[in-house]
Amino acid sequence: MNLEVKTENYIENLYWRYATKKFDKERELSEEDLEKLLESVRLSASSYGLQPYEIFVIKDSETKKKLKEAAWNQPQLTDSSLVFVFANFRKIEESHIDDYLNNIAETRKTTRENLEGMEDMLKNTILSFSEEEQRIWGAKQTYLALGNLLSAAAEFRIDTCPMEGFDNNKFDEILDLKNKNLTSSVIATVGYRSEEDNVQYLEKVRKSKSELYTIL
Repeated sequence: MNLEVKTENYIENLYWRYATKKFDKERELSEEDLEKLLESVRLSASSYGLQPYEIFVIKDSETKKKLKEAAWNQPQLTDSSLVFVFANFRKIEESHIDDYLNNIAETRKTTRENLEGMEDMLKNTILSFSEEEQRIWGAKQTYLALGNLLSAAAEFRIDTCPMEGFDNNKFDEILDLKNKNLTSSVIATVGYRSEEDNVQYLEKVRKSKSELYTIL
């Protein structure tokens, strides 16, 4: 494997990506490409590895229309192939931590007794947060997963548009999130750019390295 070539391709793909405003309504994401995105997001970093959120992948056209109305009629909601809705827990319960520890024990072929130190640390930390602190912390974790989605999609030459411009309460109502102990935090539309989206032909604008970085 030529790592130098792969690195160059990755940087090239990051230059290629942009927040797509006009999607090709006729191009659907294949199941194979969707699976690659789902696995990429599943492997996202998360504090303690807890992943205190769920992700809804909206394909249904009627649901997308409802979400579009709750996002001030931005066309990406219905023109894109899919809508990813990241929703963090409203309240992190002890059962969430227990489920995570059971998953660790099963995956790593160990016992819960061997995880007692980790269990005490997680419960003494996370369960001591107020519900508001838990929601803020959980929402931050969804943004880590969103970043992985954007980066992975660029690598696979799939277009995305991350979006915060939506009515959180209406999204929660449409997707019945409150009854699932969830609240929407951020969304991303996914599909393929339209040739009519002129933004794709513009140079990417970012801070220079000297402006952005301080190396001590």
